[in-house]
Amino acid sequence: MERIVLPDGRTLEYLAEGPPGGLPLVLHHGTPSGAVRVPAVFDSAVRHGLRIILASRPGYGGSSPHPGRRVADVAADTAALLDGLGASHFVTVGWSGGGPHALACAALLPGRCVGASVIAGVAPHDAAGLDWLAGMGDENIAEFQAAAQGVRVLDTFLTAMADGLARVSADDVIAAFGDLLSEVDKKALDDGLAGYLAESSRYSVSAGIAGWREDDLAFSSDWGFPLTDVRVPVAVWQGEQDRMVPPAHGHWLAAHVPGAEVHLLPAEGHLSLITGIDEVIDNLLAHTTV
Repeated sequence: MERIVLPDGRTLEYLAEGPPGGLPLVLHHGTPSGAVRVPAVFDSAVRHGLRIILASRPGYGGSSPHPGRRVADVAADTAALLDGLGASHFVTVGWSGGGPHALACAALLPGRCVGASVIAGVAPHDAAGLDWLAGMGDENIAEFQAAAQGVRVLDTFLTAMADGLARVSADDVIAAFGDLLSEVDKKALDDGLAGYLAESSRYSVSAGIAGWREDDLAFSSDWGFPLTDVRVPVAVWQGEQDRMVPPAHGHWLAAHVPGAEVHLLPAEGHLSLITGIDEVIDNLLAHTTV
């Protein structure tokens, strides 16, 4: 784990792997999570000759909290991190709660971000014509209903949830995630994802709930940029068996991200999409010109 001090004095922790001269792939993690190595994604990136970079968003792990942050704020943090690494251009992938953050980089760093992929990413909370909670598992519905009631209610809710996440093991993942896991995602856990998901869950609350809380509040409010500002190639990947981020979110993004290339996969869920990460990265690079 590495750390960098940002221009405003906050600390940002990150992982980096792959050839120093390789094109950076900035991976934005889900919610809750942090800078925990995703074996399938890291291995694929390195096979493609990329330098993969994964930072903990503010409030997670060793990254300083940033109360009141918006999704858009990730662009400045990413630019500062890349400056510190001596990198100019990059591509980005956002998984789940990382999806909006990848789109922020695509919209706000068009001179540096040359391509983006959104894997099961959430749509804006105020998206016209979208019932944002419809189709989500019970746990996510309760979480975002708490977020809608304000910081105090959300803090109480997440604090209670964090106690269980802090102790979850690979053997406990299916029980811990309950109604959020479709059958296809339960099967995907047999491919090694269970260990990652357990480690990521534990790490996500290792420094408390600040990162998780700020993610939820950021998703539930204005992202701080219009999707119409996206001018780089973007691919939207969505599984139709997803109970964490329902298919309607992917359908909405597909219709509203300018020029998006759309991959709606009937047999996939939320976690199972990662087993096809080679195809995602192949597609990303095929549309990238540096």
